[in-house]
Amino acid sequence: MTSDENNPSPEDSSRKRSASALHTGPRKKATSSNPIVLHGRHFGRTVFALCNFPALLTAGILRLEELQDSSIEDYPADIRREHGVFMNVIDSYPGLLDRLTRGEEEDIIHVGELLGKGASGARGDDTKTLKSAVLEWLVPRGQAVIPPLSRNIKSDRGFNHEVTGALLCPAGLDWSDAETKQSLKSGETAVCGDQWPMFLYAGYRYDPEDPWKGLLRSEILIFGFKHVFTSPSSVDKEPKATRSGNASLHGMKSVTPGSLAYIATQARRFDCTCSSSVFSRTDTVTDSENFYHSILDLLEDPDESEEVADLMTWWTRRIFPNSSSSQRPISKNSALSKIREKRAALQELAAADVN
Repeated sequence: MTSDENNPSPEDSSRKRSASALHTGPRKKATSSNPIVLHGRHFGRTVFALCNFPALLTAGILRLEELQDSSIEDYPADIRREHGVFMNVIDSYPGLLDRLTRGEEEDIIHVGELLGKGASGARGDDTKTLKSAVLEWLVPRGQAVIPPLSRNIKSDRGFNHEVTGALLCPAGLDWSDAETKQSLKSGETAVCGDQWPMFLYAGYRYDPEDPWKGLLRSEILIFGFKHVFTSPSSVDKEPKATRSGNASLHGMKSVTPGSLAYIATQARRFDCTCSSSVFSRTDTVTDSENFYHSILDLLEDPDESEEVADLMTWWTRRIFPNSSSSQRPISKNSALSKIREKRAALQELAAADVN
């Protein structure tokens, strides 16, 4: 099995997005079940998929020294974001910061390579399983894709097929228009990664007056998320897996912006007309890295925090219904609701007495 293992030049990691640590490095073979590799698999799926980990760690450690005399707010936005990802890596793996600060540069790079092995290995594994599974989700259960799609032939997918073409058609364009359809098929209309396809929307319907409506709530995304994080069998709501899914293994109890952007990018691979086997910076046909970044940019935009919070709650309730993060409302007239009402009344009375 091959995967993207990151081994960049640290000097080029800080300023430009094209050379940022938040982009993948060169590809190498990867094998290991090292705990850092396993952590890299989960981190790539849930926080940031396309990190150049050796550069990220090297630059992050140096930046920690700089921040003793300055504030992170003094840095450009791209560096602040990169540092946020670095701190997420550090905070999510106990003892990692101490190991990195005590080690030599070679040790930092080695840890980064292990994380990179995990992240890129997970991408490859998920692409391999999803590219076939997603073909079952293109139409409602019980219906057939017409004409049938072959699991081994790529040329009949993408805009070359009526069903996949309609789902991949950028929101705002009309797939039913013959001229638009032909332009997309021929490549005359180039589709950039930030032109989001219809399959991201609930019911595959886009409202130009309310572009948030239904965004990232489609059935394909729900199936893809369950397939990767809870188990392939959970897609049918009748789990048959004999071992815990990825979410359970890593104590994941809520959906994250990174995990949603990851699944959207992986699910988009059902077009599969290009030769690239996984989404990466070298995939110029589907522009998957730009697609991934554009979704993550939206989900991390402070100005969109209200819509994003609502979206994350919606997702967590569907994927982890028993989690406290689901924030389900308390049933009216239940014992619990009465206890909460009584407690609130007592607190209000106590506050009135103080005043």
